[in-house]
Amino acid sequence: VSASVCVSAGSAMGYWLEALALYMGLDCLVTLGWAELNTECYTANGADYRGCQNRTSQQGGKPCLYWNETFQHPYNTLKYPSGEGGLGNHNYCRNPDNDVRPWCYVAEYEDGVYWKYCDIPTCHMPGYLGCFKDNGDPPPLSGSSETSNKLTIQTCITFCRSKRFKLAGMESGYACFCGNDADYWKHGEANSTECNHVCFGDHTQPCGGDGRINIFDAMIGACGGNYSTDAGIIYSPDFPDNYASGRVCYWTIQVPGASLIRFDFALFDIRDTSDMVEFLDGRSNDVLARFDGRNRPYDSLNVSASFVILYFYSDRVNQAEGFAVLYKAIKDSPRAQSPASKNDINASDVITERVGPGTNAARSSKILYFITASPSQSNQNMPVWTIYALAALLTLTAIAMVSKILLHLTVKSRRIPAQESSENCSQSSPSEPWVIAYKP
Repeated sequence: VSASVCVSAGSAMGYWLEALALYMGLDCLVTLGWAELNTECYTANGADYRGCQNRTSQQGGKPCLYWNETFQHPYNTLKYPSGEGGLGNHNYCRNPDNDVRPWCYVAEYEDGVYWKYCDIPTCHMPGYLGCFKDNGDPPPLSGSSETSNKLTIQTCITFCRSKRFKLAGMESGYACFCGNDADYWKHGEANSTECNHVCFGDHTQPCGGDGRINIFDAMIGACGGNYSTDAGIIYSPDFPDNYASGRVCYWTIQVPGASLIRFDFALFDIRDTSDMVEFLDGRSNDVLARFDGRNRPYDSLNVSASFVILYFYSDRVNQAEGFAVLYKAIKDSPRAQSPASKNDINASDVITERVGPGTNAARSSKILYFITASPSQSNQNMPVWTIYALAALLTLTAIAMVSKILLHLTVKSRRIPAQESSENCSQSSPSEPWVIAYKP
């Protein structure tokens, strides 16, 4: 049996497979998304990391101790026997205490420190561009800047987005820098563990270091947007912070030529039944599926359409971390239409509830976890009834022509005897009709 299982990190299906892996004695889950979104983490601090790295660094790092052998330390399998935080009979890097990044215990003490952060290249939140050196002349990001003792990743991203910058960077835990500099890496890239200063506004998030800057794509956590690429990831508003109250956001996913769009939740943390995520048909605005704190997504959602709208609503209580949903468009090559199945339905045929002023946001509609169908296509073959009609018409025509010929020969022509050969031409044929002369 393989020592790893491949799942989408943080998804409900991922949790189920993780439980199955633990039941089977597998402790390492290679939690990769699709190839276009190659990451093993979807949270800013890697709390969802379930990968297989067991050294503090892939290049010359220290080996990690097994979690079931660290009883002298706060985190071990004796204290957390049910796999909390990803702990188990293994020595893989984990983040059970919601620190700024995954870590592990090490055998060699350095200044009384018996643990180390893990530098994991495959554990990064999409939108995170890396940790870079800042020599100050010129700075990596040369646009607007501000300092705040309440700095978080999202407050910096929001500030830069409001100034119409594409990049946001955090440094020393309290400084935010913005810019559109394509060469933000000009001073060199630094080890990710050098950007571990906690954000002053959220001690579970990393906000750079001294002379080190964490740089993010400023589109992360936007309330709404338009997507047309074949694959991507959409975050709840204000991510990686908790989504704010009173949010109403729309994202359009319109991929030309797509016959199906698949959605997978890498992260779903909505605790209120009034807060919701809905998928709508982009053309009819019909609700295809609705998820909330009570109706959670437990599998993939497949929509046979090229245009889908993602809708998010939050009320004014019970904010949470939100969601991260991956999508991938599937474009089928032209092929013959297969016979329709009773289970095949089009997205336009699935109407659970129409969006309108009268829709109660707190009411859950019927959830369809699988909406699978072949795209509707016009049938290019001739209908069967047409073939039958043409055949009947031809048959009737042939019968009419034969009847006419026979009638003509019977009424207007005498039957002429057949001649057997040239030798019998002088003899009368037995079949020759008699001629009777009557004389009164």
